[in-house]
Amino acid sequence: MLCSRKKKVDFNHTITIAVPSMKGHGYLDYTIENHSSKAFERMDELRRNNQLCDVLIKVIYNGQEKDFPAHKIVLASCSSFFRAMFTSNFRECYAKEVTIKDMCPLVMQRLIEFAYTSRITVGEKCVLHVLMGAMRYQMEDVAQACSDFLAKQLDPSNVIGISNFAEQIGCTELHKKGREYINMHFSEVTKEEEFLNLTHCGILDLVRQESLNVLCETEVYNACLRWVQWDLNNREQYLTILLNAVHLYALPPKFLAVQLKQCPILNKKNSCRIFLSKIFQEMSLHKPLPPTKVRGNQLIYVAGGYLNNSLSSMDAYNPQTGEWIKLANMLEPRSGLGACIVFGLFYTVGGRNHSSTENTDSNSLACFNPITNQWTSRAPMNVARNRVGVAVIDGAIYAVGGSCGSEHHKNVERYDPEVNQWTAVASMNVARIGAGITSCCGLLYAVGGFDGDNRLNTVECYHPDENHWHPRAPMQTIRSGAGVVSLDNYIYAVGGYDGTNQLSSVERYNTDGDYWEPLAPMKHKRSAHGLAHHQGKIYALGGFNADGFLSSVECYCPESNEWIEVTEMPAGCSGMGVAVTMEPCPNSVEDCEES
Repeated sequence: MLCSRKKKVDFNHTITIAVPSMKGHGYLDYTIENHSSKAFERMDELRRNNQLCDVLIKVIYNGQEKDFPAHKIVLASCSSFFRAMFTSNFRECYAKEVTIKDMCPLVMQRLIEFAYTSRITVGEKCVLHVLMGAMRYQMEDVAQACSDFLAKQLDPSNVIGISNFAEQIGCTELHKKGREYINMHFSEVTKEEEFLNLTHCGILDLVRQESLNVLCETEVYNACLRWVQWDLNNREQYLTILLNAVHLYALPPKFLAVQLKQCPILNKKNSCRIFLSKIFQEMSLHKPLPPTKVRGNQLIYVAGGYLNNSLSSMDAYNPQTGEWIKLANMLEPRSGLGACIVFGLFYTVGGRNHSSTENTDSNSLACFNPITNQWTSRAPMNVARNRVGVAVIDGAIYAVGGSCGSEHHKNVERYDPEVNQWTAVASMNVARIGAGITSCCGLLYAVGGFDGDNRLNTVECYHPDENHWHPRAPMQTIRSGAGVVSLDNYIYAVGGYDGTNQLSSVERYNTDGDYWEPLAPMKHKRSAHGLAHHQGKIYALGGFNADGFLSSVECYCPESNEWIEVTEMPAGCSGMGVAVTMEPCPNSVEDCEES
């Protein structure tokens, strides 16, 4: 149905228009998806033709001037700086021209083009200038793009410069990523010229970082000496303050002895030499030393083990995140192996390859580098040792006891990583397999085990200076296959097997008083499990009991004398090698997962 309406026009004629009559309650909702992009294309065309522009950006740089016509509304839409300028009571709010000094015209051109096109292209030569301009004019999207680009370009030769630049212009995210890169790749960074050209305040700020991910504190010490040596006459005055930033008590005594004898800088700086000599003398007394913080994020590494067959797997547990990381497999399957850390490298010692087709005791030694995620073989032991005990004193690995076939060893051998060689040292008083071996205050302790006839509660202590084993107070409980670890000058014996049952009981040895005391038991009975201390707490991993192979992980807090379950292993197993060292390099882990 049509209705008629009359409309009067200015030339005094009347026109009758037929208008449809609408019924119902319908409505029109119509959207053009690319309307915004089309609108900005038109505005960019108007800008390039200098049409409807309401502001002229005048850039003065190195005595030259360049003009950029633009629309205030467009600049304000993507820049907090320009939005404040054009919407507040600043005089520029109504100005037709805005003068900008000390800004590269090419950078301003690209920022303005981005405001209209949402696209920017930068290369290595100009990205720093564009980032600085984006930060100055608060164009967050451009700053983020430049920051992400630079983060991907970080390497040991440029990371200090990029990180410092980011800090100066207030780009906190890029600065954070730069510092994280420095911390993770400290060893490589300190060999570059940027590091050697740091001011004394710059290097001091760097080496004070507890988050440095280093294999060993020797890396920090050597970096400080390398920096001083670069300009010895002007920098030797800072050596004392730099040494105070190094965790000197974490340096191996053998390393410190070599420095005192051979380092020309210490010979020239006598006060530093005397300072280090006192620390070395304290280490030589086998007395408790001041607690030392551990650099970087430390993970608990678990190598091999037994689950129906000997395993070749290598995993790491991060107590901070609760995550497990899969790493490169060992060179050969191993169970009943020992594990330890020397200069940040993870070593596996001996064990057995037990499968449906093979049952061979091993004398092998292998080394895992967490930076490269790679295994390498080292010189084998003089004898094969299954269920061997392993500990480290002053950078040397001690392999204690174990068995080869039906023979139970009481002999001991020591490995020197510098010369890649094993040598025999004094044998224990009794043969022990499955004994807990740990070092404390420069001495080696053998705890419990099995001599071929009896499970033991006896303890003996080895003095490297004397090359002799001395008996110590026996445990209150017979334990073979117990987890043994030293922490804060105590020795903890956890779980084990008494000849009849797996144990959940725990006791602690006081090295000063030569006595054992009971502690809170674990939640689960277990033997042949892994034991490690991490940031003042003790972790018991896996093992075996009457219910079978365990995957549970418990954590003990000495302050509360309490065990809590914290996680599950990727698979239950027993007889694995466990030790704690630095977090692996993320790139090497990604490569492992992809392969």
